[in-house]
Amino acid sequence: MTESMSARPFLEVKDLQVRFPTDDGVVKAVNGLSFTLERGRTLGIVGESGSGKSVSSLAVMGLHKGSRAEVSGEIWLDGAELVAMPVSEIRTLRGRKMAMIFQDPLSAMHPFYRIGDQLTEAYLVHNDAPKAVARKRAIELLDRVGIPAPDKRFHDYPHQFSGGMRQRAMIAMALMCDPALLIADEPTTALDVTVQAQILDLMKDLQQEFNSAIILITHDLGVVAKMTENVVVMYGGRVVESGNVRDIFYRPEMPYTWGLLGSIPRVNRTGDQRLRSIRGTPPSLINLPAGCPFEPRCDYQEHADGTPCGAELPELLQIGGGARDGHLVRCHIGGDQRRKLFAEQIKPSL
Repeated sequence: MTESMSARPFLEVKDLQVRFPTDDGVVKAVNGLSFTLERGRTLGIVGESGSGKSVSSLAVMGLHKGSRAEVSGEIWLDGAELVAMPVSEIRTLRGRKMAMIFQDPLSAMHPFYRIGDQLTEAYLVHNDAPKAVARKRAIELLDRVGIPAPDKRFHDYPHQFSGGMRQRAMIAMALMCDPALLIADEPTTALDVTVQAQILDLMKDLQQEFNSAIILITHDLGVVAKMTENVVVMYGGRVVESGNVRDIFYRPEMPYTWGLLGSIPRVNRTGDQRLRSIRGTPPSLINLPAGCPFEPRCDYQEHADGTPCGAELPELLQIGGGARDGHLVRCHIGGDQRRKLFAEQIKPSL
């Protein structure tokens, strides 16, 4: 391994672009996504539906290969570049080096095969071992993720599990070969609050046990606050803000991030305080605006420094200064003005 490879982060995504040709035009689903992630750490990717979160995670898993999708950029996983890697090689990494917990386990699992058979297959694909060893491993993991009577539930079909139990089974399947990278796409969607907390605590415990790197894709900022160390905020297929979780929650600088934070239900709101929403709708990914993608919905355009928000795409720039190193923002409003707006208008209403 060269010095440059050994110096790379465990996962490094550089200028990732994902395009989907359609009859109506090219869907620009992901536009220049870059981030890094080390083992034992959790990165949250947040944004509205259609912002490019899930598409980017599928690109990391190599699941766009063989489709009409056009993927460019670089994805380095433990020194190996995945974008240019042949399908046959990247298939050997799935499950062994990286795994994914899908949003809907009922559709992600095969309805005609028993849970135990699907778990053992995931193990046998990557390990030259007797089926009895795979079965023992599957039962151990079903027990580890909190499924009661795992030796009996091993023989059940997915439809015989509740939503929370299916999600636990999906986590067990993802961990069958101790992957170093775990991607969780909306792992708590449609689960009640109690089960959500159990699933998140389980993921944290398993991360500590296996030292996994986790990418958590969600629109739930409460989950992000509980689980992650760093956050990427996506809008219109682009990163509009990124930084450590404290910066994003307590010192956000992009108006879109302000809108996301303002839309969180809070127990300390008084009865006359309404839940704030972001006006308008996300941009078309076929006809992206020339300027800031959030410009049509932004309430602070008049504070931009010189360049009109709709005329030119702002660069993703770092906010310097001590603990804030690594905090990146894409906005035409100057830093001092952004901080003044947040302190005087946004923060008091959160």
